[in-house]
Amino acid sequence: GSCNIFVDPYWLEQSKTSCNKWCENALVFTCSGRTTFPRHTENIPGGFSKLKFVFGSCALQALDLVDQHSVTCLTAPSGRKAFQVTGGSGRLYTCFLSCHYCPCPAFAYSVLRRNDGLVCKHILAVYLSQAMAATQQESVSDQQMSLLLSGTMDP
Repeated sequence: GSCNIFVDPYWLEQSKTSCNKWCENALVFTCSGRTTFPRHTENIPGGFSKLKFVFGSCALQALDLVDQHSVTCLTAPSGRKAFQVTGGSGRLYTCFLSCHYCPCPAFAYSVLRRNDGLVCKHILAVYLSQAMAATQQESVSDQQMSLLLSGTMDP
């Protein structure tokens, strides 16, 4: 099944009025269409602890990438999308959510080889940045997207 993270509009609005930042209580997790955590999590302290429980140590690293506006959604006229995430080292990773793939070494080792995690910090950052409306947007031509998807264009 697929897992998603989204922001509850009620809690997002509440957090804007109280502290001008997004509220951890606004996070809602769903897997295979079922809500994994309660919609309103005011009785459960710390949305970050939920992220850390599900995603482990990469949760904080992913949130850091979101805070740095490191996630860009590339969109072509054909409707194809790819996400580029600037890692902590400055390297650019092209991630694909449709197949949950990232070319980073951590994804290859921890997710694919050892099966230790669900996703790497880059893919989690893409999901979180979308949920928090913090994704940068960039248009590319269909030719550029084709080159990017084929791996013949540097990110």
